[in-house]
Amino acid sequence: MHSHQEQNSAMALIPRWKYMTPEAKALSKKVGIGFIIVVITLWLFKGLLPWILGALILIWILKSWLK
Repeated sequence: MHSHQEQNSAMALIPRWKYMTPEAKALSKKVGIGFIIVVITLWLFKGLLPWILGALILIWILKSWLK
């Protein structure tokens, strides 16, 4: 069983939505959703990331040689 004090300290980590302005709530939601999208995208494409970076470096080198 958890004591009442332990529950209060855990609850402090959760944003207090009823005290936040609508603008702050909207910004928090956008940041949270954006972060989740970035994490999922990186997880899905982690195998392709070295190839993409290699292609970008190759394109940069070729562009600098052709000038």
